[in-house]
Amino acid sequence: MVAFAGRKYAARSPPILVADGSHIITSFTLVLEFHSGTLQNLYWKKFGCKACSGDPFICLNNQDCAVPTSKCKSQGGPIDCNISIQLTFSGTDKNLNALNSWYEVENLRQFSLFGLFSNIRDSFM
Repeated sequence: MVAFAGRKYAARSPPILVADGSHIITSFTLVLEFHSGTLQNLYWKKFGCKACSGDPFICLNNQDCAVPTSKCKSQGGPIDCNISIQLTFSGTDKNLNALNSWYEVENLRQFSLFGLFSNIRDSFM
């Protein structure tokens, strides 16, 4: 997957793996880097495998949490494998105020509600 933005001056992210033959990565963080309010760069932030806890999540290539595609609803499994992308910002705006929301994303990732909602859903079905 590649992110692209811009008109006169374009920014393009490096490509990132979404799925291979047997796994899918469902959560991504795209950092938009600004300098004085002008978009300079797009890049994918990786958080490692700290959030890969328990079945069915696995650590893929020692850097991404992935789900075996056999566990996805589209393959008859219980997991919703829709892709989510969190947008974050770094650098400065046109008034040179710091944009640093990407620092907070790692903190937010530790409070995933996936398990909570999965357990609630399972108790009603």
